[in-house]
Amino acid sequence: MSQHPSNENESIYTDFLNRMTYGEYLKLDDLLNAQQRLSSHHDEMLFIIIHQVSELWMKLILHELKAAIDAISQDDMQAAFKMLARVSSIQKQIIQAWDVLSTLTPAEYKEFRGQLGQASGFQSYQYRMIEFVLGYKTSHVLKIYKKTPELYKELVSAYQAPGLYDAAVRKLSEAGFPIKTDLLNRDFTKNYEPDSSVEAAWEQVYKHVGNYWELYQLAEKLVDIEDSLQQWRYRHMKTVERIIGHKKGTGGSSGVGYLKQVLDHRFFPELWDVRTNL
Repeated sequence: MSQHPSNENESIYTDFLNRMTYGEYLKLDDLLNAQQRLSSHHDEMLFIIIHQVSELWMKLILHELKAAIDAISQDDMQAAFKMLARVSSIQKQIIQAWDVLSTLTPAEYKEFRGQLGQASGFQSYQYRMIEFVLGYKTSHVLKIYKKTPELYKELVSAYQAPGLYDAAVRKLSEAGFPIKTDLLNRDFTKNYEPDSSVEAAWEQVYKHVGNYWELYQLAEKLVDIEDSLQQWRYRHMKTVERIIGHKKGTGGSSGVGYLKQVLDHRFFPELWDVRTNL
């Protein structure tokens, strides 16, 4: 065997005086210096990073969901399916993040919890925007964001806009199903309520898959996303219960009580009800 080193690495770039580096492209100096602990406790770093990583994943979820809505409206269903499948994959990453945060014990968390003040994950504006895009509208949370006018304006716009399920229901109508007109032109600031015409349409889609293959695929992609979101919510609730029990959240919410309450909300109700009818 030759004792001379391989020449394969000779083509690797090492002179970056006038070239963009990996770190520069990813803005790693800014990214890796954004973990500023407010206490001297070792485990606060875990707490910060878990939440920052989750916010990055949520940014990508919003990027994909908004693009998927546009694709559906433009009848580019295959592109929409790819984006929605990506959202489901991202959700798996966020769900697994709770396993890491669960290594934080109550004794460890209480050492720096006081430093958080009233800051809370309840205030995550990206999570609120995901809820809005999926059709869950809560007006009272908007006031949290008035401190930042541009952000508040963006949230109000998302609050007033039709969501992913509205795009799916419109697609049912375009396929010839008799969806109620007032549902297609509903007040999008209100939570979506189950409708018999939508349920009947989905039932036909599931009974005649071959005739409505794209609508069937869309339905299953939506079920995947809601299923994963509810798993995320459940893991969130159990992680909070494991670390702080039934104390109030730092943001003033009832903590575990609030998280249990939102578990009952259904984003795409007819897609769950139709399973009983088939």
